[in-house]
Amino acid sequence: MIDYQSLRFDYRHHADQDAATPARHPVVIVGAGPVGLTLAIDLALRQVPVVLLDNDNTLSSGSRAICFAKRTLEVFDRLGCGDRMVDKGVSWNVGKVFFHDEQVYRFDLLPEPGHERPAFINLQQYYVEGYLVERAATLPLIDLRWNHKVTGIEQRDDGAVLTVETPDGNYLLQADHVAACDGSRSNLRQLLGQEAKGRVFRDRFLIADITMDAQLPTERRFWFDPSFHPGQSVLLHKQADGMWRIDFQLGWDADPVEERKPENITPRVRALLDSIGFADVQFQIGWASVYTFACQRMERFRHGRVLFAGDSAHGVSPFGARGANSGVQDADNLAWKLAAVVQGQAPDALLDTYASEREFAADENIRNSTRATDFITPKSEVSRLFRDAVLELTKRHAFARTLVNSGRLSVATVLRDSPLNTTDADTFAGAMMPGAAAADAPVARADGSTGWLLRECHVARFTALVFGQGEAAERSLQVLQTSDLALHVVRVEGGGADGQLATQRYDAQPGTVYLLRPDQHVCARWRRPTAANIRAAADRALAKATP
Repeated sequence: MIDYQSLRFDYRHHADQDAATPARHPVVIVGAGPVGLTLAIDLALRQVPVVLLDNDNTLSSGSRAICFAKRTLEVFDRLGCGDRMVDKGVSWNVGKVFFHDEQVYRFDLLPEPGHERPAFINLQQYYVEGYLVERAATLPLIDLRWNHKVTGIEQRDDGAVLTVETPDGNYLLQADHVAACDGSRSNLRQLLGQEAKGRVFRDRFLIADITMDAQLPTERRFWFDPSFHPGQSVLLHKQADGMWRIDFQLGWDADPVEERKPENITPRVRALLDSIGFADVQFQIGWASVYTFACQRMERFRHGRVLFAGDSAHGVSPFGARGANSGVQDADNLAWKLAAVVQGQAPDALLDTYASEREFAADENIRNSTRATDFITPKSEVSRLFRDAVLELTKRHAFARTLVNSGRLSVATVLRDSPLNTTDADTFAGAMMPGAAAADAPVARADGSTGWLLRECHVARFTALVFGQGEAAERSLQVLQTSDLALHVVRVEGGGADGQLATQRYDAQPGTVYLLRPDQHVCARWRRPTAANIRAAADRALAKATP
């Protein structure tokens, strides 16, 4: 088994370093973490060559981001590495909330059948990065350069010039577009004189990764004010390789250096295990860190030819698993738009919609994350009394459970106000409105086998879903053909239980058509479309037309 935390990637001298004039590339991505790697792979699959620069030659150490949501897994499926992530990760849907030492309620994040992916997997970040690096290595359009640190940038009307520091000295590199995926301490953000603003929380948390042989259910456990850690909160998750992640709230006055010492971590873990009936279980500490956090973002995610994504653009508290998941979804949004602009299929204005859509998503994530943090770490006696009263009521009253917030867990943002959406002309019910990420469902293939709807969508093109059978469905298919657009068409015929589930989720009738963007977000839908409707919606989704 590969030890991804110990991997060291070789620095290689590149021909660009010896060029008489700076070499020019369509896209340069800075930062080979989960976000930068996702963006690079996505662009390469869309036939856009990418230079990916990383200032280091290692993957992340420690578990760091571990909770990867259903929507993120669907993105990884499209990139060709989702199966590997799910096979290695620990799948879970159920969460339990405790007040003191009593369970007050449980929840199921995926209560309905007919989804290929679980609500979440828990998988250490170094595995995610390692699998993405190995996937990138199979794609010749990705030029991944380790130990190439960006130390300067000059923006011009037609692109940007980067100064890159290497063990062999500095060199210049030109890019039509630069994607800044270089993390919360983004060097590119500093070089452009930008900053992230928001709220810093005066609290500290200890993360401890431990290995143990304990037969606990695969679920998320969150304690408020337990007897083994009074006055604070604790979160327990299972990871791959028999490793468990524990988060202990410490309070603002805790000494980070002292709290990271094994002799201070051990009694905290021992007390937790004793309280849940595992007094005889032995454990080992694998990695530990003490952190504070903030909910903040840059005012704008686009600055000329530089587009910011992931932690370089926004940051949230870890409650709700909104950090890495929102970063991957940034890349999912940006890749198809960059490809369309680079390949001359869309105007530069399409990139402005990356910024507006993902700024909207960041605000939603920050709002949810801030609310969770305020509930978990009340800063006044009145706030604590309110929280504890809600938790007491939760045991007996369902209404109180809607007020409990141990971290509203990550889901894809509905881009309901996006300028790329076409407003409904027909009446629809359900969640699949323009701006929503397409829901998965089982579908029948032409050969009689059963597949999954999202896997039938095209990686690089707009997809049209045509529902039902009979005259109405055939008429819609004919309309799509006469639209003269290079659409990928998927028939969802609706026969059998599987087809009925897809029809139900999309509130479809025979002849209903949904138009999906390349990132699988709905941009338009009709009961009986015309060729003109479809062309107008596609133009609008490419920022070629305005409302």
